[in-house]
Amino acid sequence: IEDCRKLTMLNNEFFCSICMSYFIDPVTIGCVQSFCGPCLCIRWEEAPNPPCCPVCTESSYQMSFKTNIVLKTQVFLARRARLSYLPSSAQQMCGIHMKTKNFFCEVVKDILCLLCCKSKEHKAHRHCSIDWTAEEYRKHWFIAKSYKRRKQELASDKETSKIRTWEGYVNLRRKMIYAEYRKVHLLLYEEEQKYLERLEKESKEIFQQLQESENTMALKGKILRGMYEELKEMCHKPDMELLQYVFLVISRSELVQLLVLQLVNPEISSWPITGLINRLTRFQAVYISLDHEIVTCHVPVFEDLRRVLFSGDHLDVDHNSTRSKSFLAWGAQTFISGKYYWEVDVGHCWHWVIGLCNDSWTMRHDMLLSSEGIFLLFCVKENNQYSLFTSSPLLPQYVERPLGHVGVFLDYELGVVSFVHVNNGTLICSLLSCSFSSPLRPFLCCG
Repeated sequence: IEDCRKLTMLNNEFFCSICMSYFIDPVTIGCVQSFCGPCLCIRWEEAPNPPCCPVCTESSYQMSFKTNIVLKTQVFLARRARLSYLPSSAQQMCGIHMKTKNFFCEVVKDILCLLCCKSKEHKAHRHCSIDWTAEEYRKHWFIAKSYKRRKQELASDKETSKIRTWEGYVNLRRKMIYAEYRKVHLLLYEEEQKYLERLEKESKEIFQQLQESENTMALKGKILRGMYEELKEMCHKPDMELLQYVFLVISRSELVQLLVLQLVNPEISSWPITGLINRLTRFQAVYISLDHEIVTCHVPVFEDLRRVLFSGDHLDVDHNSTRSKSFLAWGAQTFISGKYYWEVDVGHCWHWVIGLCNDSWTMRHDMLLSSEGIFLLFCVKENNQYSLFTSSPLLPQYVERPLGHVGVFLDYELGVVSFVHVNNGTLICSLLSCSFSSPLRPFLCCG
């Protein structure tokens, strides 16, 4: 009993006053008080600066400590001595040899007695004393835990630093993004102004050509009218006098023929619009599967277009191109909302129609241009010249005929149908403020 009492008093010197247990990795601070390294670290974690000794409350300006090796060795011996005075429990006794388990097998990670260590099963294994092994594990666990805790502290410090700079960074990032988009806006604005200026200049030039052509035609009309009046008077003259002026009449007629001029074919140049195709292709791209494909020699929409564009004097002209076989079809799917984009390859076809139409229009047999709910782009060839027209209402489009792929864009909610020349990224035309009152089907006709 006396020995146990002395051992308890001795062990008090090796107890941490924070956790009231044997020191683990002991450190000694400036006031010569010793504590477990982990206990002191945790206690001072949120303490004011400078922290105070947990026992004597003396301020300490030393924040980094080294392990007290001497004290650590004494603690090890004290813990070992204490265990030798304690009676062995049933768990510490080998059930086979009835000997105390004093060794730890590194291979099977189990506690063995001396006889078990010398057995055939464990003879080749590495064995160490329990107290030494336990102390090593305490050391390694603490180092590992300290390393993980330090990593956690560093990560926490990083997160704290991020929080401090986050709002400022987001504001800076917002300004950078705004500045970049402002550049795009300015670039597009400058491009828009140049486009409009070129359009204005070119339109004035073409308008002047049209006026000059109109004046020339008016002058030619006056000359022809005067010649007509002169010929009428000549026809009333006597035969001898009439024959005397035949050569003069023929010469003046040939001179008038030289005044025949070609009509002006107005055509506005189209320039690429930055990002046009990219913006359209961001919407839902659809693959148009065709339904009710028809090959026919009679396409009512072309005949109706000729009646509108040409007078009755020209209806007897043989239009071989439209009398040939034509392909007619419309999409199997319909659209009742949303934004969609698809492309049609018109190649070098002479006559074609693409766009959208009301579901009911495809059921008609006349397909008149005067019908409501058709939003189409036409390409027709007359007198070796191509012309573009749009429906709803029927209007000519004075732009270059597209070759290759033509993109079709539908915005059902805004009531917009646009046609773009994919090969050069130019806008052919847009049908604005359309009225969609029923499901729409893609429509295609070529011949």
